[in-house]
Amino acid sequence: MSWTSLLLGRRLATREHTERKLGVWTGVPALGLDGLGSSAYGPEAALTILAPLGAMGPRYIVPITAVLLVLLGLLYVSYRQTITAYPTGGGSYTVAKENLGVHAGLLAAAALMIDYVLNVAVGISAGIAALVSAFPRLHPWTLWLCLLALALLTLVNLRGTLESGWAFALPTYLFLASFLALLGLGVARALLAGGHPQPVIPPPHLGAAVAPVTIWLLVRAFASGCTAMTGVEAVSNGVSAFRDPPVKHAHGTLTAIVVSLAALLGGIAWLARGFGIGAMDQTKPDYQSVLSQLAAALVGRNVFYYVAIGSLLAVLTLSANTSFVDFPRLCRLIAADRFLPAPFAVVGRRLVFSVGILFLTTTSGLLLVVFGGITDRLIPLFAVGAFLAFTLSQTGMVMHWWRGGGNEGDGRPAWRHLAINGLGAATTGVALAVIIAAKFIEGAWITLLAIPALILLFKLVRRYYERVDRNLWEPLPLELAENEPPVVVIPTESLNKLTKQALRFGMMLSPEVIAVHLSALETTDEDPETEILKNRWREDVEQPARRTGLPPPQLILLQSPYRKFIDPLFKFLDSVEKKYPSRVIAVIVPELVKSHWWQHLLHNRRARQLRAALLQRGGSRLVVAAVPWHLEDGERARADSSGRPGRVSSTGR
Repeated sequence: MSWTSLLLGRRLATREHTERKLGVWTGVPALGLDGLGSSAYGPEAALTILAPLGAMGPRYIVPITAVLLVLLGLLYVSYRQTITAYPTGGGSYTVAKENLGVHAGLLAAAALMIDYVLNVAVGISAGIAALVSAFPRLHPWTLWLCLLALALLTLVNLRGTLESGWAFALPTYLFLASFLALLGLGVARALLAGGHPQPVIPPPHLGAAVAPVTIWLLVRAFASGCTAMTGVEAVSNGVSAFRDPPVKHAHGTLTAIVVSLAALLGGIAWLARGFGIGAMDQTKPDYQSVLSQLAAALVGRNVFYYVAIGSLLAVLTLSANTSFVDFPRLCRLIAADRFLPAPFAVVGRRLVFSVGILFLTTTSGLLLVVFGGITDRLIPLFAVGAFLAFTLSQTGMVMHWWRGGGNEGDGRPAWRHLAINGLGAATTGVALAVIIAAKFIEGAWITLLAIPALILLFKLVRRYYERVDRNLWEPLPLELAENEPPVVVIPTESLNKLTKQALRFGMMLSPEVIAVHLSALETTDEDPETEILKNRWREDVEQPARRTGLPPPQLILLQSPYRKFIDPLFKFLDSVEKKYPSRVIAVIVPELVKSHWWQHLLHNRRARQLRAALLQRGGSRLVVAAVPWHLEDGERARADSSGRPGRVSSTGR
């Protein structure tokens, strides 16, 4: 078994695609970890902005979260409609492109791609932050732990979507059970204590306010808290990943994700106010995440605490999996429209889009390195792309209903659906404006520059493919009037079985065959083999050709005083093209095929280098062909003829 098969599993057949699809049970871990994991860093991001208010800061997290929950509800209803209207996948790119035009689609695609990359970086960094909260000694290794988690996620997703769903099911449902139980316990204790329960381990003291409460401060806190909703669209993007009926399974998955997220956000906000929990500086060695403080305040640092924090670590780190499922599918759609390179649309060995997965790993890894794996440094870049995609998707759905994309069942336009998506578009548009205004100086400007740069890349790729189409398009019928045989040129180092096989093939193609031998490639002395080669050529090539009535191949000897083999051959080809201006030049390259890795160390790579150089040289009159010779063929032939294994020459391949 090869290392590739061991790490990634066996290659899957195309017919197995249906068996790899998701249900609700596996859909929540595969597509919901982004949304569920954001319950950890969304409230913490808002509390970070409220930190200058000191002990008063947690008082404002409840009304801010209430607004977020209303927005979450609007998004839920809107995306249920999107899933119904686009059962094959209604992501922002598809909806915006079909209803608002190609440019709006590209804007949505760029926003989504950036959002997915940031989601990987933020999710992993937040997960490692949870680990460091429980084990502070790991703080110096934050970045390396982030990169290790990224590598493991990449490996799991390269094995397939279904594997990622099953692999992440246990930590996902353990996280939900642990924290819903914790929050339920906390709410009960808070109600019994009149809203101010006694903590088992008191959270760090927040101190006095160093800044006044202002509308702008609350707006900035809301903008940071919006990061808690960045994964809501994932299900509508990935409808094609669900088994039949896809709409039913997608609706069930979306409902489970949104209800769980709403319960987590509401419970965290209420208990953070009750216990007086605020955000701490993640760069400091004594850092404790908000959920770590909350769990310690409710149950102390016992076994249940470590189980809950362990599940939180897993879910936050694995929340990047939503991007690993949706990002490659988005790239496939964009590549199918020829705005991304074609390899993004190619299905890999495990029926996933491997190029998209590896591209996502590379870009998110660079972000982690640049920002040191610190969540607070990445948050300002977050949410702009997500809410821009939300707004374009909802606006596209408004146009979908307006143009008669659906009706109420009696022929009337679907005004109810239009109103819901219209309200969603207006709300997310306002939220987007708030996020841009609040986060622009803190880093959102980077995202706003990256989006048009990515759109420019899309257009350049499309322009390239259009240029290729123009160059390759030929409306005329096949021209056969002047279809002379080619002039065959065969580079050779010696007269052996490999060369003779190439000569036989060349003589099948054309009566005009020229073998080119380059002298003094490997020595500074005169080549003693030249005269021997001439004599053998007369006896072993020219005489058999004449006996069968065929024109004998020519032997041309070229000197190479600087031990180069490509430049002298190219000069010779130039002379052949001038001599035969209307003929095709077919260069046949004899090549020894190596079956084992160690054989590559024992032979040169001239044949491969020559083929690559010839293809690069190009020209409409140049054709390149390879004649392979396998070592095993030679061994078997000698054994059959002599009854014992034979020796294979190692000369100059």
